[in-house]
Amino acid sequence: MQKLKKRVIVGMSGGIDSAMTLYLLQKEGYDVMGVSLRFGVWNSEKNLIKENVCCSSGAFLIAKNICNLFGVPYEIVDVKADFKNKVVKYFTSNLKKNKTPNPCVMCNRLVKIRSLIDLRKKYKADFVATGHYAKVVFNKSKKIFELKTSKDKNKDQTYFLSQLTQNQIKYLKLPLGKYLKEDVYKMANKLGIKFFNKTKQSQDFCFVANKSYNDFLVETLNQKRGLIVDEEDKKLGEHQSLHFYTIGQRKGINLSGGPFYVLDKDQKHNKLVVTKNKNLIFKKEFFIKAINLISNVKNAKLNNKEILVQIRYGDKKEKAKIKMINKDKFKIILNKPKMAITPGQFAVMYDKNTCLGSGVIETNK
Repeated sequence: MQKLKKRVIVGMSGGIDSAMTLYLLQKEGYDVMGVSLRFGVWNSEKNLIKENVCCSSGAFLIAKNICNLFGVPYEIVDVKADFKNKVVKYFTSNLKKNKTPNPCVMCNRLVKIRSLIDLRKKYKADFVATGHYAKVVFNKSKKIFELKTSKDKNKDQTYFLSQLTQNQIKYLKLPLGKYLKEDVYKMANKLGIKFFNKTKQSQDFCFVANKSYNDFLVETLNQKRGLIVDEEDKKLGEHQSLHFYTIGQRKGINLSGGPFYVLDKDQKHNKLVVTKNKNLIFKKEFFIKAINLISNVKNAKLNNKEILVQIRYGDKKEKAKIKMINKDKFKIILNKPKMAITPGQFAVMYDKNTCLGSGVIETNK
């Protein structure tokens, strides 16, 4: 009896990366199907976008055309309720605490990758795949799956996958981790695929337009005016609400005699602390919590370990040491001071080219 091909669900965004992911897996002999997830959007007349930029009707049409081109089935699955309840709720709840959240990291864990994995049973699939630039490798000696950085160091996206669990990455295929972005473009051009070339508008948040973001904050969060003070607690002006600012921010403070940088957000006294001294926003030590270790390593095994840490996507990985405070909290000690270590963001930990996982930055003090 002939053995059936392993089936893979490919998350289709309408872009070149998911298109070439589908092509490569089909070329490897997998039975492939494409699935696009329909996320939610901030439903307001003030929102300048009416569709989530990650899943617009135009992107769906491209994804469908790609699947037709390669002769594979295609489905659109609505996950708007999950997106609202898990991603948008996570985002707004952290803003209320005056943190600076990263919805893309949590979306991968709670909605995007999770939804694709949940669909395996419905579509009788063995694996799921996305167009992320990263690698999943099975470590035979440790008998665990590991998340590795991609060949293209400028495009590496392990940062966004750092909150995934062992039980998620064991189902995940990431074929683009072995390629440079320029090679992916060449591959597509060689296949004669042209309609992915329409680039998306730059967008920080997929569910609200950049120009509508302040309106989103005003409508979604309770606004409370307060004082702007310097590091000596001298009054310099008034802020509209702490939600509008993030650590290290320079633009939008609207004080004369600057430039000023946001040094801290004093939630207890509702004060925005700013400074002219840029050196003060550089820190060497900070704490992380909500720690996720991808390969199920015991937290204690990381105590005093020398690692690399990345505190924001696209930023340089810095040498650091971990100190275990308790099972739920680490102290990160950088070799060199780093600018604008921001509470609410993720600190992603690496052992050479292996992504160990990440934790939420709790404080920069």
